[in-house]
Amino acid sequence: MLRIWGRISSVNVQKVVWCADEMGLDYERIDVGGSFGKTKTPEYLALNPNALVPTIEEDGFVLYESNAIVRYLAARGSADGLWPTDLRKRADVDRWMEWQSTSFTPAMRDAFWQLIRTPEDKRDLGAVENSRAESERLAGILDAHLAKHHYLTESGFTAADIVVGCAARRWLLLPLPRESRPHLQRWYDEIKSRRGARKVISLDLS
Repeated sequence: MLRIWGRISSVNVQKVVWCADEMGLDYERIDVGGSFGKTKTPEYLALNPNALVPTIEEDGFVLYESNAIVRYLAARGSADGLWPTDLRKRADVDRWMEWQSTSFTPAMRDAFWQLIRTPEDKRDLGAVENSRAESERLAGILDAHLAKHHYLTESGFTAADIVVGCAARRWLLLPLPRESRPHLQRWYDEIKSRRGARKVISLDLS
């Protein structure tokens, strides 16, 4: 049995849950992190010494880092599924997953923390604006790409769409002024209707 440790409000846990549900995998999810705590217990640290979520365990195999988990799960699918077997097609999927983790999500981090997790009287509005501006620039890159592509890669719906989709969801829900991004919105509206997205899409930011 696959076990997923992590609260569903975590965007990194959401990637893993969406991937598992997209593939129809059986799993048990255990609430850890945030208000649930438990990430610094000896038992959890033995699984993930970083004290972060998500972590998975399957038949004694333990893995952490959300994109690594998504790759691991997606790789068990068919050749034309979430994780292509063709080297260059797979690299294209991987490129967008890296873009999410190294560019898009870090850019919006300050806006998210200040607007969602910081009391209003303690917010750093300068940090919010800097975060908004950089996130907007990156959203423009995504929108321009999606103007020419139905999904993120030529392989159809893949792990890249799940991972970037979770980040895009956060961006679109943040209470910020945004430029119109019709191609990004078209893509997001389509992928959020997939069966694997159901547990993720209905959540509020927290």
